[in-house]
Amino acid sequence: MTALLAIEEVSVHFPLGSRWFGRPVPVLRAVENVTAAIGAGETLALVGESGSGKTTLGHVVAGLRAPSAGRVRFRGAVLDARSRRAAAGAIQIVFQDPFSALDPRMPVSDIIAEPLRIRGTLGRAERRARAASLVEQVGLPRDALNRYPHEFSGGQRQRIAIARALASDPALIVADEPLSALDVSIQSQILNLLRELQERRQLSYLFISHDLGVVDHLADRVAVLYLGRLVELAPRADIFARPAHPYTRALLEAMPRVGRARRRRALSGEIPSPLSPPSGCVFHPRCPLAADVCRAVPPALAPLAGRPDHGAACHFKEG
Repeated sequence: MTALLAIEEVSVHFPLGSRWFGRPVPVLRAVENVTAAIGAGETLALVGESGSGKTTLGHVVAGLRAPSAGRVRFRGAVLDARSRRAAAGAIQIVFQDPFSALDPRMPVSDIIAEPLRIRGTLGRAERRARAASLVEQVGLPRDALNRYPHEFSGGQRQRIAIARALASDPALIVADEPLSALDVSIQSQILNLLRELQERRQLSYLFISHDLGVVDHLADRVAVLYLGRLVELAPRADIFARPAHPYTRALLEAMPRVGRARRRRALSGEIPSPLSPPSGCVFHPRCPLAADVCRAVPPALAPLAGRPDHGAACHFKEG
């Protein structure tokens, strides 16, 4: 696969406070040494519990936060402060909460056209024409252009946010939990819209979600994060049929399944604090397979035997 976007050994650390009388500054390690790639027209889903670093990594990809270490490449070029500005139109983001993501003082036409106004690529009439086309592409009536966000439902607001992301004709959209704030009855409509737009425009998605049922319908590949570390990366079908990491298996066994009782693999304790991650494998305090080697040696993400496109970071990964 030729990568449209490559995440290379990216870490994001947040120092908390300042040095005081020689004491070390506490550091929150939100993302640690993550490497992944997204191909043209592909959906890479990023999954994990709350606090796993999904949104932080998404913000790095979208250019809203600089990595503490590592780099992001887009179409082969490293994205730094200068190249980020040039690539801003090609990488867009759709936020989780459609109620806070839209300026309540602006009509929909201005909200959708705002990225074009900022870039200065089109005149006012052309921007309005683009907004009119996009509002119809996301399934809203043309008269929505003159209305304000408070006049729309949550699903309609998310359609407006998607139209805004499409305004600059991006190649990649970071979709940060775009369905989680919506009613279940609306989620499938937005999911279908995302798939339709992807097919029509050959879009790539970094799709951040905790809902594995949605991921199963949309993703091409799945990356599983735990405490900021990438613990498994594989094609969607392999993840759901033959997960190799015990954390991934636990997530899948907790999924609701129609027609049978939910099965849960017990995970002892809570997700540890990123201020003081465990030694060795960060999952070992909750892992049913943990042994002495897990407490001492961090496992590297490595391909499974005979499955070169399926990687897992576990000393006892299942093939």
